[in-house]
Amino acid sequence: MPKINYTRPFVYSYQKAILDSPARFTVCEAATKVGKTASHIIWLFEQALKLKKPNQAVWWTAPVYGQAEIAFHRMRNQISDEAGRNFFKVNETKLKLTLPTGGIIQFKSAEKPDNLYGDDVFACVFDEFTRAREEAWFALRSTLTATGGKVKFIGNAKGTKNWGHRLGMKAKNGETDWQYFKITAYDAAKEGMMTKDGRPFLQEIEDAKRDLPESVFKELYLAEPSEDGNNPFGLTFIQQCTYPLTTGPAVCYGIDLAKSHDYTVIIGLDKNGCVCDYRRFQKDWRQTTTEILNLPPADIAIDSTGVGDPIAEDIARVRHVELFKFTSLTKQQIMEGLALGIQQRKITFPEGPIKDELENFEFEYTRSGVRYSAPEGLHDDCVCALALAWHKFKSSGIGYKYTIV
Repeated sequence: MPKINYTRPFVYSYQKAILDSPARFTVCEAATKVGKTASHIIWLFEQALKLKKPNQAVWWTAPVYGQAEIAFHRMRNQISDEAGRNFFKVNETKLKLTLPTGGIIQFKSAEKPDNLYGDDVFACVFDEFTRAREEAWFALRSTLTATGGKVKFIGNAKGTKNWGHRLGMKAKNGETDWQYFKITAYDAAKEGMMTKDGRPFLQEIEDAKRDLPESVFKELYLAEPSEDGNNPFGLTFIQQCTYPLTTGPAVCYGIDLAKSHDYTVIIGLDKNGCVCDYRRFQKDWRQTTTEILNLPPADIAIDSTGVGDPIAEDIARVRHVELFKFTSLTKQQIMEGLALGIQQRKITFPEGPIKDELENFEFEYTRSGVRYSAPEGLHDDCVCALALAWHKFKSSGIGYKYTIV
C-alpha cells in the first residue's frame, strides 16, 4: 500500500474539538460561514486515510445532489500532492474520489434514503442534516452497523420541532457515544476569523444583525433554534400586531395578483402603518383591472411577476404604480423588511386571512440565501400584498415613525 505523508491543515480550536472528539456520533449545530464544511472535509479525508483495504469507503451525505456536488468539488480541489497535482482518481458521474490506497470517498444525496444502504462504509459526514429527511438517518445508521463507523452531523439550527434538533438534544443530554457541539458566529470572530474580502468577521455579524429579522439572525448566526419553527415573523410578534381594521384613508397599497387558484389581494396602509383597506377576491382580469384603477389616490406597489405582468403593465399605463417582480432575492429582501416591521411593532393587521397566512408562512435556508414561501397547499397572497404595502410605506417616506405600545 502506498505511503502517504499527511499534515493536518490549520483549524480553529472549536473545529479541532469536534474533529478530535472520541464520540462515535457528534452533532454540531452551527452558525453560517464558520468553517463547518471545510473542517469536516479534513476529518472525512483523515478517516479515508485510515481505510485498510481497497474499495472500503467513507461518505459525505447532503440533503440534495447539488449540495453533495459542492462538497465533492471542494474536497477534490482542497487536497493535492506535494507537486500540486490532484491527489485522487476522480469519477465525476458518481461523485467519487479514490485515494492511491484504493480507499473511496463518495458524496451522496439523501433525497432517496433507500440509496443510502451499502457495504463497507466506515465513516460519514451528514451535511445540513436538519434539512434532510429522518429516514435518511435511519438508512445511514443501518449501513454503519457492521463497521461501527462514525457519523458527524453538521448543520444550521432550524426550529425546535424537526428530528435534527431532537437528535442534537439527545447528544447534549449525554447519551452514550454521542457528543453535542454548538458554534456561533461570535466563536469564529473571537478566534480571529476574517471574511474573504479581508474584513473582521465581527463586523459582518453586526451588519447582519441590523439587516435580518431577529429569528433569522439567531438561527443563522447564533445557532439558536426559533421557538416559532420556520416562521420568520414570530408568532408572538404577529399576535402583538393584530388590531382591527382602521378607517383610513390609505396612503399606500400593496397588490398581489391572482395566479391560477390563488387570490388577488389588495392591502392599504394608513399614515400610521395600519391596515385600513383589505380586499381578497377571485375575478377575471378585466374586473381586477377595474377594481385596482378605482382605488383612491395613493402610492401603489403591484406584483408584476409571471402571469401578473400584462395586467400590471396595463395598469401602469393609466396610473403611476411600482411594478415589483418577485425573484428569490427580492422576495427574501421584502419579507425580511416585513419581518422587521412586525417585530418592531410598526405595522398592524386584522384577524382573518392576513394573520392566518402570516402564522403559516415559512422560511428555509438554501445555499443562495433564505427562501420564503407558504407551506404546500396553502396561500401566501395576503403576506405578499402586505409585504408590498409595507415596502411602499417605507420607500415612499410616508407615515409617522412610531412603535405600537
